[in-house]
Amino acid sequence: MKILKKLAFFMLLGTTMLFAKPTIYILATGGTIAGAGESALSGSYTSGTVTVDKLIAAVPQINEIATIKGEQISNIGSQEMNNEVWLKLANRVNELLSDKSVDGIVITHGTDTMEESAYFLNLVTKSKKPVVFVGAMRSGTSMSADGPLNIYNAVNVAMDKNSVGKGVLVVMNDKIHAAREVTKTNTTAVDTFKSVNTGNIGTVNYGIVNYYLAPVKKHTVNSEFSVKGLESLPRVDIVYGHTEDTPDFVETAVKNGAKGIVLAGMGNGNPYPSVEKALAEAVKQGVVVVRGSRVGSGSTSVGAEVDDAKYGFLTADNLNVQKARVLLMVALTKTSDKDKIQKYFKEY
Repeated sequence: MKILKKLAFFMLLGTTMLFAKPTIYILATGGTIAGAGESALSGSYTSGTVTVDKLIAAVPQINEIATIKGEQISNIGSQEMNNEVWLKLANRVNELLSDKSVDGIVITHGTDTMEESAYFLNLVTKSKKPVVFVGAMRSGTSMSADGPLNIYNAVNVAMDKNSVGKGVLVVMNDKIHAAREVTKTNTTAVDTFKSVNTGNIGTVNYGIVNYYLAPVKKHTVNSEFSVKGLESLPRVDIVYGHTEDTPDFVETAVKNGAKGIVLAGMGNGNPYPSVEKALAEAVKQGVVVVRGSRVGSGSTSVGAEVDDAKYGFLTADNLNVQKARVLLMVALTKTSDKDKIQKYFKEY
């Protein structure tokens, strides 16, 4: 009888373990997905007014597939995103993922700067466990709001075993994107997020996850960057190139303490002549200058029309300028050696 009781106990334990739901944390930062307006037929709304508890309550189906826990990191429009929130978010993500009971994290975020926040986490997260950013293009009070299904899909991606080791992901409009590659391409369309150089790496259709590609650049646990102990990030400014440009913005950035400057150059990262001289002078003063492009896709070539070796400029590979800024900020927390930083741009 005792043997039968023990056998029944272990069978029950095995069944419980077999069907145990994964634990997924939802960390909310605000944005349109947490926004509300007065009319379902108006594009006017206020970001970051809905709390994480209400976001979770709006998608009760996620509680059927996972043990959901929510935390409010911030509640702002993502145009207000800043280094303080980034560091708070990154430290909390690393703390949670070090807990063996936590299987993955979903981060709700506004779409304006989601790609930058996701790439920052992609560089400083110290775990192979899934971290998935998600947002919405329509507020929760809008007709045909896209937030609830996006959250449901994001939770499914975060708990999928095939998401492990792929770095930080972005889930929007049934697509799975690598954080390094994705960018917002349209101001209002629900299919705004695209990975213009590589394509999305997978799809998620009402919770059904399929991967077709894998990121090849360094990320998360393979990254040598860390936010542990950091209280701030170096200032890096973006200067936008155009016809009849002036050196004023470069000179102002240097004067106000920028440690790095990313050029959103014309075409293949080309600066206006007077701006090129100002950037060269900035390098002499110890500022790290990275040439990127305002075009939106493609790589910025080394030494095409600009003599990078002569001026001491670096190039952004195929990172857009907003992500080049993120990588340069993080790189400058470790070194100011230009050869090492250029190597980072090739590897990350």
